[in-house]
Amino acid sequence: MKKSIKDIDFKKGGGLIPIIVQDANTKDVLTLAYSNEESLELTKKTGNSWFWSRSRNKLWMKGEESGNTQKVKEILVDCDSDAIIYLVEPSGPACHTGEKVCFHNNLEN
Repeated sequence: MKKSIKDIDFKKGGGLIPIIVQDANTKDVLTLAYSNEESLELTKKTGNSWFWSRSRNKLWMKGEESGNTQKVKEILVDCDSDAIIYLVEPSGPACHTGEKVCFHNNLEN
């Protein structure tokens, strides 16, 4: 089923929805970020992943500082229209630490 940006339930998350970023080829989960309506529109318009930075309180494009951009190949919306997966082709590491993925730490027992 095709959905439009108008179908996304931004209200449920206080204006933000979680974005799971996954490598389109390897299926590795690269990161979790948040999007508002404007960043989702920019992602669709430019083909690059855009997000809302909760810590900086501003829009940002992945790779605007590091050069490690993510070309969005497909956008998948969950059944409740309140979470999204970006399937991407990354041009470098996803994590700001230089790791390939952000999920590289184990939680102690």
